[in-house]
Amino acid sequence: MSLTSGELARQLGVSHSAILKWAREGLITPEWTTPGGHHRWDADKVRRELRDQRQRDPE
Repeated sequence: MSLTSGELARQLGVSHSAILKWAREGLITPEWTTPGGHHRWDADKVRRELRDQRQRDPE
């Protein structure tokens, strides 16, 4: 199931702006983007991308 950016933000417990920032920075990749420029997300894939990013760049 594809989620909107707002739905993804709620599932991850972050702000909508965080999702958009991470997408602009290339940390997460949308499943697809609508003709109007709205992203749709696979939450499991995004969680993997964020986990992989944390493993590459530990704080």
